[in-house]
Amino acid sequence: MTYDTHTLVHICTLPEWRNARQTGEHRPPSLAEVGFVHLSTPQQAHLPANRLFAGRRDLVLLRIDANLLVDPVKWEPGVPTDPESMLFPHLCGPLPVSTVTSVDEYTPGPDGTFAPLTG
Repeated sequence: MTYDTHTLVHICTLPEWRNARQTGEHRPPSLAEVGFVHLSTPQQAHLPANRLFAGRRDLVLLRIDANLLVDPVKWEPGVPTDPESMLFPHLCGPLPVSTVTSVDEYTPGPDGTFAPLTG
């Protein structure tokens, strides 16, 4: 699989994003728990969204300029049900607010699931 690796995305809640703007960086629990921030390509975002956030309406989608990231990004397998060739980007450090190029509401459809991103 090939991906646009210049723009990556991260899903978080609006309060988490507001806190990140105050501190200058986003440190989700995964950074302390597993040592990285979960990212996705725009083409992949709906997969973790449906696994982790189905039905939630308090989310934002952060679009990140990967060229501005200082800490390394490792491309690693997702969960066993993902296609074998699919790798997800994992940021090995906090997500700097300065790398976020846009923030959009990220809501599921009427059935509670997230559709693939378009555009």
